[in-house]
Parts: sequence; C-alpha cells; structure tokens
Amino acid sequence: MELTPEERRRIYEEEKARIEAEKRKEKPEDIPSLNLAQNVACTLCYALFWISGIIFLVLEKKDKAVNFHAIQSIVLFGGLAVLSACLSWIPHVGGFFSAVIGILVFIFWIVLMVKAYLGEHYKVPLAGDIAEAIHRSIWKSDIVADSSAESTVGTKGEEKGDFSASVSQKADDFGKKVDDYFNRTRTGRIIGYSFAIFWNIVLIIFFSLFYQYIAWYSVGDDGNLIVMPLLTSDFLSWMPVLITSLSICIVANIILIVYDRYWFREAVQILLEIIGMAVVIYLIIIFPFDFSVIPNAVATEILPTVTKAVLIFVSVAFGVSALVRFIKMVLNIENREYTG
Repeated sequence: MELTPEERRRIYEEEKARIEAEKRKEKPEDIPSLNLAQNVACTLCYALFWISGIIFLVLEKKDKAVNFHAIQSIVLFGGLAVLSACLSWIPHVGGFFSAVIGILVFIFWIVLMVKAYLGEHYKVPLAGDIAEAIHRSIWKSDIVADSSAESTVGTKGEEKGDFSASVSQKADDFGKKVDDYFNRTRTGRIIGYSFAIFWNIVLIIFFSLFYQYIAWYSVGDDGNLIVMPLLTSDFLSWMPVLITSLSICIVANIILIVYDRYWFREAVQILLEIIGMAVVIYLIIIFPFDFSVIPNAVATEILPTVTKAVLIFVSVAFGVSALVRFIKMVLNIENREYTG
C-alpha cells in the first residue's frame, strides 16, 4: 500500500520530534555550569584579561555566549601580550610600541566589559573572527549531532518511499566528500605551519645562543683547533631585529592554524615576506661579516661580493614574491576563484 504525501510528511515529523526529544533527555542544552547571570559571566571573562578567559573557558562549558567571550579574551589579550613582548625587542622604538599596545589593551578592556554586561555579542576585528572560528569548532559536535538526527529521519522517509529524502541524502554524501577534500588540503597547510613554527624556533635558539660558531676553523701547528669568528660586533645590533621577525612569524603561523581563510592567509604571507625583505636589507646595510680572518687572499677578496650578491638576490626574491602574491590575491578575490 503506497502512502500519500501527507502521510509520509506526518511520519517524517513524528520521527524527527521523537529523535529531538530523546536528544534533549540525554543532553540538556545551554544549562550554565556556574551560578551566575549570563551577562555577568561574560563580563568577568575580560576582568583579568586572558587569565580570566582561561578560567571561564575551563569552568563554563555549557553556555555558548560565555564560551565565546572567554575565547575572545584569550585570543585578543593573549595575542596582544605576545605581540608586545616581540616588539619590545626592537631597538630604540620597542618601548614606544609596547606603550601603544598597553593603551589599546586598556581601551579594549573597558569596551568589551561594557558590551558584555549589556548583553551584546561584540566581536573585535580579526581577534573576534578567530575566536568565532574556534568557538564554532568547539561546538561542532552539536551541529554534527543535529545533522545525524536529520539524516536518520531522512533514511526513515526513504524507506517509506520519500524520494525527496533520498535526493537530500545523496546531496549530503556529496557535500561530505567535498568537505573531506578541503579538510585534507587544510591538513597539509597545518603541517606546513607547524614546520614553520618549529624551524623559526630553531633559528631563534641558534642565533641567540650559538651565533659565535659562525666562524673559520683551522688547526694550529700545535694541533689545537683555532676558531676565528666571521661576525663582527655589528651583528649584535641586527640580532634583535632578526629575533623579532622570527617571533612574528611564529605568532602568525599559530594564528593561521586557527584561522585559515584564503584572504587572511595570503595577507599574512605577504606581510611576512615584506618583513623578511626588510630584515635582509638591514643585514646588507650593516654587513657584519669579517672575511679577512680566512687565510686565503682570493676567498677574502671574493666572499664579500658574493655574500652581498646572495643577500640582494634573497631580498629581491622576497619583494617579487610578495608582489606576485598580492596581485594573485586581488585577482582571485575579484573573480571569487578561491575556496576558503
């Protein structure tokens, strides 16, 4: 006996209501863990900056609004703290940058607490987007559960001859395949970001602690090893700039692991390439190399020119790469040929 469309629809609605009722029994929704009004809890997420954000992220796991404000507090104030620490390495102007960031922190602190107390879902530019992306990933399990329920209902309808449910199921399967493809692509990028973080940490450690091993080594007549440094004291004025740029690269790659939109990813890469070009140009200007310690007249004469040529090539490569990447990004955004 074939069911009428009205009967199939009624069966669909009844099955959906039954699954949702069972889910509500198993998992009550949005029941606060803390005995606080929501606006008060959201305000307290910012009270002690990123520290209170961590506290409320751990203690309050059932209120989505509080969870978002806790994450935004961690991302914003934690990110500004790291940025301030990195910029403080810059000679002469590091203190100025730290003071500016301190003023920004105070302004954000007041604004966010007032907005949270008034019950507004206020997002700080960039930091708010990153926090929202993290927030969605944390609550993704709820979305998956809802999708599973609808998929189960669709299967029931298909068993009773509901053709539309069958088409919907096939569309969902296709969507999952597309998602799997882009997830694999994102996984590859995350591996790249992780490697970049590791490599920059290695460079910071090496140039901070072991730069003196950049030297010319020879064995004396008595058999002892002779170490003649190739770097002059001017290198110490370049090292803070290098460490600052490497620290910025680490922070940028950490952010990219969390927030991986196309336009933001390309903008960050362009910024890092410009920073890299500036660092290399500064190295060319001070040129802290002393090749006169090499006991070879030809090498002593040729190496300064070769080294400068290599550094100039590297700086130009950074600049060209940034320009090409910028042009491609503008064209792709204009033509909407990017996927995320």
